[in-house]
Amino acid sequence: MKLTYFYLSLAIILETIGTSTLKASTQFTKIIPSIISIGSYSAAFYLLSLSLKNIPVGVAYAIWSAAGIVLVTIISAIVYKQIPDMAAIIGFIFIIAGVVIINLFSKISSH
Repeated sequence: MKLTYFYLSLAIILETIGTSTLKASTQFTKIIPSIISIGSYSAAFYLLSLSLKNIPVGVAYAIWSAAGIVLVTIISAIVYKQIPDMAAIIGFIFIIAGVVIINLFSKISSH
Protein backbone atom coordinates (compact mmCIF):
# COMPACT_ATOMS: atom_id res chain seq x y z
CA MET A 1 0.00 0.00 0.00
CA LYS A 2 2.90 2.36 0.73
CA LEU A 3 4.19 1.81 -2.78
CA THR A 4 0.78 2.80 -4.13
CA TYR A 5 1.01 6.24 -2.54
CA PHE A 6 4.62 6.51 -3.69
CA TYR A 7 3.42 5.94 -7.27
CA LEU A 8 0.70 8.55 -6.80
CA SER A 9 3.22 11.03 -5.36
CA LEU A 10 5.58 10.56 -8.28
CA ALA A 11 2.65 10.91 -10.68
CA ILE A 12 1.72 14.23 -9.08
CA ILE A 13 5.30 15.51 -9.28
CA LEU A 14 5.60 14.50 -12.94
CA GLU A 15 2.21 16.00 -13.80
CA THR A 16 3.33 19.23 -12.12
CA ILE A 17 6.52 19.23 -14.20
CA GLY A 18 4.50 18.53 -17.34
CA THR A 19 2.07 21.36 -16.68
CA SER A 20 4.81 23.80 -15.71
CA THR A 21 6.81 23.11 -18.87
CA LEU A 22 3.68 23.27 -21.01
CA LYS A 23 3.73 27.07 -20.81
CA ALA A 24 7.44 27.11 -21.64
CA SER A 25 6.79 24.96 -24.72
CA THR A 26 4.98 27.92 -26.31
CA GLN A 27 2.24 25.78 -27.90
CA PHE A 28 4.76 22.99 -28.61
CA THR A 29 6.98 25.24 -30.73
CA LYS A 30 10.01 24.82 -28.43
CA ILE A 31 11.34 21.28 -28.62
CA ILE A 32 12.98 20.75 -25.21
CA PRO A 33 10.07 21.98 -23.05
CA SER A 34 7.69 20.10 -25.37
CA ILE A 35 9.57 16.82 -24.90
CA ILE A 36 9.75 17.34 -21.13
CA SER A 37 6.04 18.12 -20.98
CA ILE A 38 4.91 15.14 -23.07
CA GLY A 39 7.32 12.76 -21.33
CA SER A 40 6.28 13.96 -17.89
CA TYR A 41 2.59 13.58 -18.68
CA SER A 42 3.12 10.10 -20.12
CA ALA A 43 5.04 8.89 -17.08
CA ALA A 44 2.56 10.59 -14.73
CA PHE A 45 -0.41 8.81 -16.27
CA TYR A 46 1.39 5.48 -16.14
CA LEU A 47 2.20 5.95 -12.44
CA LEU A 48 -1.36 7.10 -11.75
CA SER A 49 -2.61 3.89 -13.36
CA LEU A 50 -0.37 1.87 -11.03
CA SER A 51 -1.75 3.67 -7.99
CA LEU A 52 -5.32 2.83 -9.04
CA LYS A 53 -4.67 -0.81 -8.16
CA ASN A 54 -5.23 0.02 -4.47
CA ILE A 55 -6.73 3.52 -4.39
CA PRO A 56 -10.27 4.23 -5.64
CA VAL A 57 -10.13 6.31 -8.82
CA GLY A 58 -12.16 9.17 -7.32
CA VAL A 59 -9.90 9.43 -4.29
CA ALA A 60 -6.71 9.17 -6.34
CA TYR A 61 -7.94 11.81 -8.75
CA ALA A 62 -8.98 14.12 -5.91
CA ILE A 63 -5.50 13.88 -4.39
CA TRP A 64 -3.86 14.24 -7.82
CA SER A 65 -5.94 17.30 -8.71
CA ALA A 66 -5.61 19.12 -5.41
CA ALA A 67 -1.88 18.57 -5.10
CA GLY A 68 -1.34 19.45 -8.75
CA ILE A 69 -3.33 22.67 -8.46
CA VAL A 70 -1.38 23.81 -5.41
CA LEU A 71 2.04 22.82 -6.77
CA VAL A 72 1.48 24.35 -10.21
CA THR A 73 0.24 27.55 -8.57
CA ILE A 74 3.35 27.76 -6.40
CA ILE A 75 5.63 27.11 -9.38
CA SER A 76 3.80 29.61 -11.59
CA ALA A 77 4.05 32.22 -8.83
CA ILE A 78 7.82 31.69 -8.58
CA VAL A 79 8.72 31.13 -12.24
CA TYR A 80 6.10 33.15 -14.12
CA LYS A 81 5.29 35.72 -11.40
CA GLN A 82 1.58 34.75 -11.56
CA ILE A 83 0.73 35.53 -7.95
CA PRO A 84 -2.67 34.24 -6.76
CA ASP A 85 -4.98 36.76 -5.13
CA MET A 86 -6.87 36.19 -1.87
CA ALA A 87 -9.91 34.67 -3.62
CA ALA A 88 -7.67 32.11 -5.32
CA ILE A 89 -5.92 31.28 -2.05
CA ILE A 90 -9.26 30.76 -0.31
CA GLY A 91 -10.33 28.52 -3.19
CA PHE A 92 -7.16 26.44 -2.82
CA ILE A 93 -7.87 26.04 0.88
CA PHE A 94 -11.36 24.72 0.07
CA ILE A 95 -9.93 22.29 -2.49
CA ILE A 96 -7.41 20.95 0.01
CA ALA A 97 -10.07 20.76 2.72
CA GLY A 98 -12.28 18.75 0.38
CA VAL A 99 -9.56 16.20 -0.26
CA VAL A 100 -8.81 15.91 3.46
CA ILE A 101 -12.52 15.37 4.21
CA ILE A 102 -12.76 12.68 1.53
CA ASN A 103 -9.72 10.86 2.87
CA LEU A 104 -10.64 11.10 6.54
CA PHE A 105 -14.41 10.66 6.53
CA SER A 106 -15.62 9.12 3.29
CA LYS A 107 -16.24 5.40 3.12
CA ILE A 108 -15.09 5.40 -0.51
CA SER A 109 -11.52 6.15 0.55
CA SER A 110 -11.29 2.91 2.52
CA HIS A 111 -12.18 0.63 -0.43
